[in-house]
Amino acid sequence: MFDRLETLVLRYEDISRELSAPDVASDQNRFRTLMKEQSDITPLVETYQLYKKEKQTVEDDLMLLDTEKDEEMREMVKDELSLSKKSVEELEGKLKILLLPKDPNDEKNVIVEIRAGAGGDEAALFAAEIYRMYVHYAESRNWKVETLDFEEIGIGGMKYVTFQVNGKGAYSRLKYESGVHRVQRVPETESGGRIHTSTITVAVMPEVDEDIQIDIPDKDVRIDVMRASGNGGQCVNTTDSAVRLTHYPTGIVIYSQTEKSQIQNKAKAWALLRSKLYDLEMQKRHDAEADLRRSQIGTGDRSEKIRTYNFPQGRVTDHRIKLTLYSIDNVMNGDLDGILDALIAADQQAKLLKLED
Repeated sequence: MFDRLETLVLRYEDISRELSAPDVASDQNRFRTLMKEQSDITPLVETYQLYKKEKQTVEDDLMLLDTEKDEEMREMVKDELSLSKKSVEELEGKLKILLLPKDPNDEKNVIVEIRAGAGGDEAALFAAEIYRMYVHYAESRNWKVETLDFEEIGIGGMKYVTFQVNGKGAYSRLKYESGVHRVQRVPETESGGRIHTSTITVAVMPEVDEDIQIDIPDKDVRIDVMRASGNGGQCVNTTDSAVRLTHYPTGIVIYSQTEKSQIQNKAKAWALLRSKLYDLEMQKRHDAEADLRRSQIGTGDRSEKIRTYNFPQGRVTDHRIKLTLYSIDNVMNGDLDGILDALIAADQQAKLLKLED
């Protein structure tokens, strides 16, 4: 581990020298590449430098204890030594986590698709609430949310909604939300006061960069244009601005109508199709790597029940890590960091154990 860290320190110094060279500043592509690489390894380098500083403090204190005779001074050194040893241990653990292989998609924007499952209107109502939960969470992190497609029902629910979240590191956190979300509560329409169970599915897909090659032959896609439809307002146009893409090999259908321009809707539809096909390919690779799948949390089977929201008891339970929080109102208002931080920590721990096997 430490050989690798020393190599990274040398690389960091090389990048710093290169960035100060006049010819690099004039080459914007090279400059951006170096800046990104430097940004990626800076946390590692800074943590390692702090680790070495604390390690040196431990060694200095041990030497001082061998020579120091004054008892009061020895007690002060012992206190500092104890703190430095604890710091060294914590920093070593942090370095191990920082050295874990990174998901190449972690820094990307995401496309999220929520669909009502079992439970009829109650599932659609819950889908709309989960959509709002993610919007609030995105706003708390200053991420931008853009709705791509949706279908509402008359009582305020959503059969489905697809939206994009633009923000640094969006995928690194929201990828843990893929799966089946279950709600247990008494529906407003239930006169007998019985608790019903409904489900929705959430799929989180990374936005696909333009430089990633995804082969979509023209013959595999049918493009239809039509007038937008909806419950009124800006969703209804008088021109053929809505676009529907049908991908024959997979059966995926993309419908985009949120923009007034057909060109803009077509661009959104193609971007979503690319992300869905990329996501399918990632799922295939993931399924083929059984060991990897068992060692990771949150990027597995989309049919997996991952979380239950029990309103009568005010609790939210994430089944993957057996975490229960009695703060359902806060969670539904977008306070997801407690759950997501725990999932990230569990995922990192599982990967560390996998490396040690």
